[in-house]
Amino acid sequence: MSNNNEAKVNLFGLETAKWLIILILLLVAIIGNYYYQETTLYLRMIAIVILFIISSWILLSTKQGKKILVFTRESKAEIKKVVWPTYQETFRITLIVIAVTTIMSLILWGLDNIVVRMVSFITGLRLF
Repeated sequence: MSNNNEAKVNLFGLETAKWLIILILLLVAIIGNYYYQETTLYLRMIAIVILFIISSWILLSTKQGKKILVFTRESKAEIKKVVWPTYQETFRITLIVIAVTTIMSLILWGLDNIVVRMVSFITGLRLF
């Protein structure tokens, strides 16, 4: 029982250390970019990309990172199961959406005109 608790504490400490390293690397990237403004943009970008890749690699080795990888794999499998509409179906639905949007905008424009005329009649203002 004691060994199990020690293993959990060690894993928790390792996870915490990984997150601290990730945080430090990202802070180094941000502060370094600000501190070395005189340096060429390309060199700063290369350094930032390298630090980001290292941080991502460490992130993917954490518990949460492994969950992200599993989620990504499952998402790809689900996307393959989806039946995507054909070009003709997509085109028809797009035309329907355009037609309904146009009709609704005309209806709203007409109702707006009616309300504006009623308000101008009631208040006695001549807006038109």
